[in-house]
Amino acid sequence: MVDLFFIPTMPLIVIAAICGILSFVITHLVMPRLIRKLEKAEIVGKDIHKSWRPIVAEMGGMGILFGFIIGIFAGILLFPTLEFELLVVLVVILLVGIIGMVDDLLVLSSKEKLVLLFLAGIHLWWAAPPEVGILYMIFIPIAVSICSNLTNMLAGLNGIESGLGVIAMTSLTISCLILGKYDVTIISMAMLGALGAFLHFNKHPAKVFPGDTGTLIIGAAIAAIAFIGRVKLIAFIVLLPNIIDAALKFYSAGVMERQQHKPTQLNDEGKLVRPEQGFKSMIRFVLRKPVKEETAVKMIWAIGIIFGLIGIGMAIFLDFSAGNHLMAQFTQWKDFFYYI
Repeated sequence: MVDLFFIPTMPLIVIAAICGILSFVITHLVMPRLIRKLEKAEIVGKDIHKSWRPIVAEMGGMGILFGFIIGIFAGILLFPTLEFELLVVLVVILLVGIIGMVDDLLVLSSKEKLVLLFLAGIHLWWAAPPEVGILYMIFIPIAVSICSNLTNMLAGLNGIESGLGVIAMTSLTISCLILGKYDVTIISMAMLGALGAFLHFNKHPAKVFPGDTGTLIIGAAIAAIAFIGRVKLIAFIVLLPNIIDAALKFYSAGVMERQQHKPTQLNDEGKLVRPEQGFKSMIRFVLRKPVKEETAVKMIWAIGIIFGLIGIGMAIFLDFSAGNHLMAQFTQWKDFFYYI
């Protein structure tokens, strides 16, 4: 019987590239129709950072989710050896996406969202390294819940979430390639392709917002890549803009519900200004003087790129020092904690 997919001879890096391209194409084709459907169903919101307050489609993250699903299925077909791991990741991302849809439609509390995301992350246990300890297993769903919330918090401006997602996935993809973790690049490339296509519709002036449907799955994908690819340190570095943003908010205002947030304001010149009172955040940090929305987004992207490059630099360092005696000792101690 002829092998239609030439699985034994097709390099993983080529398969990952195919998954990414397919995710990009599918998402790009789906988004215009999805936007029209969302507008017709009145699943929309006001873009408060523009003087004319345009009405924009919400829950566009469904397009990201659809493109990612197709990309992962392509990976399963082209490299069935990874079928189980990819299906586990797909289940987790689907569950997180459903939680995002429920939150977009019904508005979940912070506690409800944390618990539901934790439960969704439990499914990553099936893809965990063998014989790991109970603490490691507990930390996996906690990380999924935290990462998903982190990518959901640094949001609100046209293209900021999807742009940071593209930067994070690019950095993780390059890092995994440097470290020879080609299998994990199927996940990162599938998400990168979907996010890249979505960014075209989400950048200023946005035609669609991702909603929690889109923002939550970005963090869940980063967590899945971190644990399956064992690149947790690099994922932590890549997520530092989101971590700093969350730290600023918690330090200045504690855990606040979405309805309590006072939005960034618009001055008479159509530029963003931070309110005199209110919580601190990464966005308000860059708004030390009034700037246009697209400028503020590019400043946040620049911060994301810096940490993305640091993450890639860490991958190069880890690859270069792989045979180093001191690094071997560090790795031995690090692996010890996996089995606690």
